[in-house]
Amino acid sequence: MEGALMGVLAEICCGSYYDAKQAALGGAKRIELNGALMLGGLTPTAATVYMVKQEFDLKVIAMVRPRGAGFCYLDEEFTVMERECREVLAAGADGVAFGCLKADGSLDVERNQRLVDLIKCVGKEAVFHRAFDCTADPFQAAKQLIGLEVDRILTSGQKPKAMEGRDLIRSLQERFGKNIEILAGSGVNAGNARELAEYTGISQVHSSCKTWIQDATTVKNGVSYSIAGGDLAMCYDAVSRELVKELVDSLR
Repeated sequence: MEGALMGVLAEICCGSYYDAKQAALGGAKRIELNGALMLGGLTPTAATVYMVKQEFDLKVIAMVRPRGAGFCYLDEEFTVMERECREVLAAGADGVAFGCLKADGSLDVERNQRLVDLIKCVGKEAVFHRAFDCTADPFQAAKQLIGLEVDRILTSGQKPKAMEGRDLIRSLQERFGKNIEILAGSGVNAGNARELAEYTGISQVHSSCKTWIQDATTVKNGVSYSIAGGDLAMCYDAVSRELVKELVDSLR
């Protein structure tokens, strides 16, 4: 599988309009747009999707996820997901990232199909996000997603970091890469993206390119709204255009 690296795309995980701007300025061509990245990424507002599409030359894959934690959704939550899917697409999203599982780790085929149908009826991309890394059988799940006409799977190879899961990512690419795109994410950066792509044979990587920005009002009067600990207690995470540029340049 190792060989010359050609045409590897860097997708940037963004949590705001600001993040999308940094990704664009850093040279990215595609982003996954979320809200609440500290919860693993939730559905962004339709206004954010609209503004990003209006102002930047970016392909935007909008997250549709109603809450943090896992991916086995209540009926009420899935009803919201269907509505959010329609709204982000109407706001201009080029695709939607989603993932519904049953409690045993198998795909919730019916619900995933309903979301795919909403996405495909307007000619957009269907992306199964890292719920894939919680599936009971990744090879069976990949086959099912191909059958559902999902365009792409985002995965860390069922490990905390993609470099740790590179053998599974490589196997998925070898077995299914002609029928579905494999996008590797988690812990991917300018220092390891090229190695990961060369080893696995994938043509795209997903990275947060994260930095931290201080907000002096995070902790005041004994009241804390911190999302991080230690030296970062007064900070929130954001995309760094410099790290985006380094990643993009490393894949040229």
